[in-house]
Amino acid sequence: MRNMSRMSGITKTSIDTIRTLSMDAVQAANSGHPGTPMALAPVAYELWQKHLNYDPQNPTWANRDRFVLSIGHASTLLYSMLHLAGVNDVDENGLPVDAPAVTLEDIKNFRQLDSKCPGHPEYRWTSGVEMTTGPLGQGVATSVGMAIASKWQGANYSDELINYNVYALCGDGCMMEGIASEAASLAGHLKLANLCWIYDSNHITIEGDTDLAFTEDVAARFVAYGWNVLHVDDANDLDALNNAFDNFKKETAAPTFIVVKSHIGYGSPNKQDTHGAHGAPLGDEEIKLTKQSYGWQSETPFFVPDGVREDFQSGIGKRGAVAFTEWTEKFEEYQKQNQEKATELHLMQTGKLPANWEKDLPEFPADAKGDATRNSSGKVLNAVAKNIPWLIGGSADLAPSTKTTITDEAAGAFQAETPAGRNFHFGVREHAMSAIISGMTLCGLRGYGSGFMIFSDYARGAIRLAAMMELPTIHIFTHDSIGVGEDGPTHQPVEQLMSLRLIPDMMVFRPADANEVVEAWRTVMPMQNHPVALILTRQNLPTLDRTTHASASGVARGAYVLKDAPNGKPDVLLLASGSEVSLCLEAQEELATEGIQARVISMPCWELFEQQDDQYKESVLPASVTARVSVEAGSTLGWERYIGLQGRAIGMTTFGASAPLSDLLKKFGFTIENVVAHVKDVL
Repeated sequence: MRNMSRMSGITKTSIDTIRTLSMDAVQAANSGHPGTPMALAPVAYELWQKHLNYDPQNPTWANRDRFVLSIGHASTLLYSMLHLAGVNDVDENGLPVDAPAVTLEDIKNFRQLDSKCPGHPEYRWTSGVEMTTGPLGQGVATSVGMAIASKWQGANYSDELINYNVYALCGDGCMMEGIASEAASLAGHLKLANLCWIYDSNHITIEGDTDLAFTEDVAARFVAYGWNVLHVDDANDLDALNNAFDNFKKETAAPTFIVVKSHIGYGSPNKQDTHGAHGAPLGDEEIKLTKQSYGWQSETPFFVPDGVREDFQSGIGKRGAVAFTEWTEKFEEYQKQNQEKATELHLMQTGKLPANWEKDLPEFPADAKGDATRNSSGKVLNAVAKNIPWLIGGSADLAPSTKTTITDEAAGAFQAETPAGRNFHFGVREHAMSAIISGMTLCGLRGYGSGFMIFSDYARGAIRLAAMMELPTIHIFTHDSIGVGEDGPTHQPVEQLMSLRLIPDMMVFRPADANEVVEAWRTVMPMQNHPVALILTRQNLPTLDRTTHASASGVARGAYVLKDAPNGKPDVLLLASGSEVSLCLEAQEELATEGIQARVISMPCWELFEQQDDQYKESVLPASVTARVSVEAGSTLGWERYIGLQGRAIGMTTFGASAPLSDLLKKFGFTIENVVAHVKDVL
């Protein structure tokens, strides 16, 4: 080890406390990952004590630096820092309360049911955790969205008021994941100088040395991405770490990538630098030997020596309190001079909307020819964006097709030279795009991303994490079925719609016409705890006459009776979403000529319908009517919930085909004749 002069006294004791708490927590739980926290304790200590602009007493302060533990398996490192730094808990409104975020008892209950210290950090569950991490690569990708949010807020409000930096701690696994490459490439292009990734290069994976599968020059890769690449040859060298962090804060034209060489399981006589230190407890005897190698004062587990908490209080505690006080004074002065802007910042931080946000929402007249719901959505998006300035986003190189460009001349594009822009060019990076809009949303913006629905699979990991964090991200997926036509089965979604519905806490909307699109957006925007998928068509759909059909406001309840049988006593229920709703209306007319009375039910959002009371559900789907047919151009899996085992589901059971839409509809049974035949069969 080199240049260890500063690793002495209370500094060494504090760093070793992080290490021992981490190894003790894993041992007590009999599961976890002790090696990385032991290796990176000096990195976390130096960053938090000397550089992180963060007030432990106000952990939701708008201008705090963000610390993202992308290597979520090293969670005991973060929990130890939150405990020793004295980070406050927060209430349900995000306001600090006079109670610790993480107590020593919480750390003792690491990985136990309802503990504040779960196996991987969970956003909303533990105060001070900026995002849920665990799936490798997600943290670094999301951190790019956070850095973008800082740049955007600074450019649109005040870069003296909003200028937070974003630090992400990552490892070899993150660097192997494709999402990290996507995000790093975009961050380099955008020259996000407020972003710092700290790469723990320990050359160890679960299976053994990284040489088994990972031999590239990672630093050279980041040079090619346009990053400022720095090296720290020993994670215990506090001076080198300090210099690297100083270098980052002086950089103005590129994100920074700090390669830190570390020793996994540092200090463990028999497991340091081996995969044995990665994902399993060290064992009581090895912990005893490791503590001896540190010169530790006690064999008692979870021992925090005198002076350690005071060390953190005099470091990050003191610095953070001063920074928060100074910022509060700046904000009060800003508020006096910019009341409207200050109000917007407050709304952003609380997840609320301006009082007038709905005023420009359109109402579309009946039109038999109609329009594609992607086109309708583009118009509604722009109406919403007019009154919610922090609604920002873009597409994975498909905005002309997904209709997701904010067309106001003042909107502009977000680029390094124009950080106030609202339109994002994510490039062909669906996975990173979805993580990045989560990062934006975590920082108060309302982020949206768009692409073809078939490629939602590429983004699934990030969307799932958004649902876990209860983030109101907006995912706009167009070209939603075999309606794509000639592009063929590679571009025609089949299982994707049902796959998105499977994600807990996800809201999936598939509107049937232009006015259902309006109501979907009206319903979506006030949501604060659910990511949303808007599923939209490429092909035109008729805009229904709402004087003869029920109001599209029924979208807010997830499903509604669009057009009932004449006497309100149907023989059969026709259930559909999106493009198949108009088909069911045509089938309803044909059935009537044969004396069969049908009720057509539009079901744009299953998840909302499931939240309705039993009385409403019964009014839409009366139990007495067991003859039911569902029609949806996707997988039929799941429809049995509503049609029962005796019902009939018209949908896709194979992949699609390359042909004009009219031929595909006939081939796969999306015709009036086939719906009528299924009704007769079920009757």
